[in-house]
Amino acid sequence: MSHREDSSTARVVAPARPRKLAKVPFVELADGRLQGVVSSGSDIGRVYVSSVAAGDFAFACSTNNNRPCGGLRGSFCNHILALLVEAELQYGAERVARYLRIDTDGGTSGSGPYSLAAAMTGTRPVQAGKEAAPAVFARFLRQLAYLELAPTTVPLPEMQWFPPTRKAA
Repeated sequence: MSHREDSSTARVVAPARPRKLAKVPFVELADGRLQGVVSSGSDIGRVYVSSVAAGDFAFACSTNNNRPCGGLRGSFCNHILALLVEAELQYGAERVARYLRIDTDGGTSGSGPYSLAAAMTGTRPVQAGKEAAPAVFARFLRQLAYLELAPTTVPLPEMQWFPPTRKAA
């Protein structure tokens, strides 16, 4: 462990496996949902904000302009399936299943995101509203803003909620 990781008060969880960010640049387990941003395959200026709720697996998918996804026809669209694939890479299938409260012992064979999707669709989840999309997209844009910052060792004001670990030398 590096000195920085050793002295950190926040637990750093390494990704289960490296993942490419072109198709799904943002994925998170937060607010009782698996949620994230998925790039459009046909329009470079369009992204989809997709989510699946923990427990009842209510799902939603809409564009960054808050228009409904054309692939939602009573079941998970390809954007939600891509989100599941990337969530497994980022967090591991066991952690995603535990967070979403997926019963993996219910006769679903195999492992991985498609077996997780099969276990969820077997419960006949309902389509949820788009209420979460603006907050998820805003977090994604905030994360992109950090990539535009010049490298520095000066603390960022919005990161001041981390408690200081020691006095400066």
